[in-house]
Amino acid sequence: MTFLSEFLRSTIMMSTTFLLAGIGTVFGERAGVVNIGIEGIMLVGSLAGVIGSWMSGSVWVGMLLAMAGGLLVALLFAFFSVRLYSNQIVVGVAINILAIGLTVLIYRGIFGVNGDIPEIDTFHAVAVPLLSRIPFIGSALFDQPIPVYIAYILVPLCSFIMNRTNIGLKVRSVGNNPMACDTVGLNVSRIRFGAVAYTGIMAGFAGAFLSTGQLSAFTENMVSGRGYIVIAAVACGNYTPVGVFLSSLMFGASEALEYRLQVINQSVPTEIWAMLPYIITLIALCVYQKKSNRPACSGTNYERQG
Repeated sequence: MTFLSEFLRSTIMMSTTFLLAGIGTVFGERAGVVNIGIEGIMLVGSLAGVIGSWMSGSVWVGMLLAMAGGLLVALLFAFFSVRLYSNQIVVGVAINILAIGLTVLIYRGIFGVNGDIPEIDTFHAVAVPLLSRIPFIGSALFDQPIPVYIAYILVPLCSFIMNRTNIGLKVRSVGNNPMACDTVGLNVSRIRFGAVAYTGIMAGFAGAFLSTGQLSAFTENMVSGRGYIVIAAVACGNYTPVGVFLSSLMFGASEALEYRLQVINQSVPTEIWAMLPYIITLIALCVYQKKSNRPACSGTNYERQG
């Protein structure tokens, strides 16, 4: 029973990174923008979170700096893809390559080639009174770092915004028929810029939680494909916040299982177990057959005529 409880706790922790980034990504995707650059934005957020925490002594300052860094990179992506009508996939790949080089440069410039980082402030578990004492699930669900609780709250909140508010209607509309939106006076570029900006903020937050919540340091290219798993989680979650929550749990469980198996069976090379989350990602995408909420104009730039 203890093993199952700890596994559930680890699953919740691991899935939060995917969930935070996925909740932001789903808005950009529903607006018709395919942002492959989530990987790079998360990487920038990871480094910014560590630097902010190290310089200020507060993990919350690190989180805010990470969100600001994610926002800046996302706006750079939006400038090329939305404003200049560049290919979204190409720009996203360029953002990822830029982020890898830029974070290494900044990291080594501040902390040296050896990367000896002093102790930083990190997110610690905060137990919810009474709820954390529920047998089996209490400690797993209600004795977690604060970003986990924020992710819990954001799922129904973002679902309400997406489906029940004017903001969500505009986001969905520009993804499905940007020309019709332009005809009735909606600024397609502005709405897409806003959706991509929110994507960047949440991806930066996710990156900061990875480096200051799950871990306690930054390592070069530490995101290690999680940004691509986020995109897969959004697709498997049918482009809805609730769906992203469920698919994030699945991918979080695969990552938690990877670490458990490494401890249980040390005779198998760790690289074998490290492949597990990505194998599950491929399988999930292959068996995914739901009627998709993917926008009709997904990945298609809209250039206003006249």
